[in-house]
Amino acid sequence: MKTTEDTAAALFADGYNCAQSTFCALCERLGMDRNTALKTSCGFGGGMGRNQEVCGAVAGGIMAIGLRHGRGVNDDRPVTMAAYEKVRAFMGRFAAQHGSCLCRDLLDGVNLLTAEGQQQFKERNLHGTVCTECVRTATRLAEEAVNG
Repeated sequence: MKTTEDTAAALFADGYNCAQSTFCALCERLGMDRNTALKTSCGFGGGMGRNQEVCGAVAGGIMAIGLRHGRGVNDDRPVTMAAYEKVRAFMGRFAAQHGSCLCRDLLDGVNLLTAEGQQQFKERNLHGTVCTECVRTATRLAEEAVNG
């Protein structure tokens, strides 16, 4: 049986970025169609457009948590606080497994904004090792947060 984690990893292997893969693996059960999820999360890959800030897989997980537990039009402020708690717990669990939630740390300083950094990324197979594992972890942890 294919898990949500497997779905995210397959999307990532098919060329979608880390944020898209994580968010899209969870989107349909949360009431968002796949195309909208892919477009919404597209800019978050590579730590926000390759700026290597918060890991895109983490950002995708946060979007899924927000879609399920976030504050909407008819919700009161306590809903926001509860969502923030879930996000903090999610990020804490991710960082405990990977050492950080920041893309630049996860990629050991490889700079995705330079041609040299992109070459190092390919040569070191960071997509297939580090990033795939981050997508898997973020998807699993986000799914737990969404269901909790």
